[in-house]
Amino acid sequence: MEKVWILGGGESGVGAALLAQKKGYEVFLSEGGSLKKKYRDVLIHHEIRFEEQAHSESWSESTVVVKSPGIPNETKIVQDIRTAGIEVISEVELAYRNCKSKFIGITGSNGKTSTTGLLFHLLEKAKLDVAVAGNIGKSICWLLTEREPEYLVVELSSFQLDDVVDFKPIIAILLNISPDHLDRYDYKLENYAEAKFRITKNQSPEDFFIYWNEDELLNAFVDSGRVKARTLSYGSKETADSAAWIEIEEESETELLNLNNKLRMSIQKLALQGRHNIYNSMAAGVAGRILDLRKEVIRDSLMDFQNIEHRLEHVVSVCGVKYINDSKATNVNSCWWALESMDRPSVWIAGGVDKGNDYSSLVELVDEKVKGIVLIGSENEKFKASFAELKIPIIEVMSMELAVREAYNMADKGDAVLLSPACASFDLFDNYEDRGHQFKYWVRHL
Repeated sequence: MEKVWILGGGESGVGAALLAQKKGYEVFLSEGGSLKKKYRDVLIHHEIRFEEQAHSESWSESTVVVKSPGIPNETKIVQDIRTAGIEVISEVELAYRNCKSKFIGITGSNGKTSTTGLLFHLLEKAKLDVAVAGNIGKSICWLLTEREPEYLVVELSSFQLDDVVDFKPIIAILLNISPDHLDRYDYKLENYAEAKFRITKNQSPEDFFIYWNEDELLNAFVDSGRVKARTLSYGSKETADSAAWIEIEEESETELLNLNNKLRMSIQKLALQGRHNIYNSMAAGVAGRILDLRKEVIRDSLMDFQNIEHRLEHVVSVCGVKYINDSKATNVNSCWWALESMDRPSVWIAGGVDKGNDYSSLVELVDEKVKGIVLIGSENEKFKASFAELKIPIIEVMSMELAVREAYNMADKGDAVLLSPACASFDLFDNYEDRGHQFKYWVRHL
């Protein structure tokens, strides 16, 4: 019997342990910290052996080690395992090796969750046997312990792609690449980009690679000849391999989304608004066409999709001020798109744990759109310096309650308050979801 050693006891690790056990492997899970009670209870219930608070060297008896995405490859234990010649794979790889589902993988610096949710909505509306997993919903392995759908739509981070070996999606979507998580990649954008490119490394000519043709890094990657899959692109203008673009209707001068000349619809009718979401809708629509979905299904799905929580989520209007929760914006590029979508004077709530951010690309937009800034957390010196020349009022606070109250005081009727932090959340919050939930709670208690 093969022995699988799981490194990390979060959602991904416990899901991997459950699937490995179901597939007949001998399983052991090791968590360096403390297991959350819900995960400990699951392991005990399923009689899966585990340890916590430290890693033993029991990995030396294993056939393969499944590493959780939050654990860097540079850590000593991972280096020791690899030096010993034991294969280290990701949870995504374990899932791929142990099911017959057709994978549709979606990655990128921004827009992954919205595009994943939207594409799942398209396929579900078309009545295909489909499930969604990854960074959205349950972990992939955990879901596969419950059912094995024909199609599996998965949101994939660079961390999840770092340790794939044979993973081969029938459709791979790479939305964009901008600086993010550079602290994990020696502060080199090219290293981070290479992790993203791994989504297509095993694809063959019968597979499809969908990409945004206005991203210089993606264009260079496609031009390099490294992509073996059939390439289909999308963007504001039609190009040689375009499958979706924007065109202007001559009579009304309305912007239309053109899906390979098979479907045209007004951009104003898209459920997801904002320039970046037009591109996300294109990517999902192109994938839908590959799977031969009827154009009526695609059109209806693009119009009636309800966006995922914490992504430009309209919370409520208070005294004529619109409050928007974009807590998922943990990097500068994602925040740029959020600010770009603002159609009224805005008070911007931002700040948190800096990941090596360069805020210079935001200066022009902030000058145009923002009337006041509320910074959360204690690492905001670089943030303040980046916008000091604009003479915009900046207030610093140490809680979401105070951030919401200060933003309320700065906003006037007809304005918006936008939470779009451009930073990680781990200084004052458990994660970006906790940050978003706190924002919504205090907004609703104004």
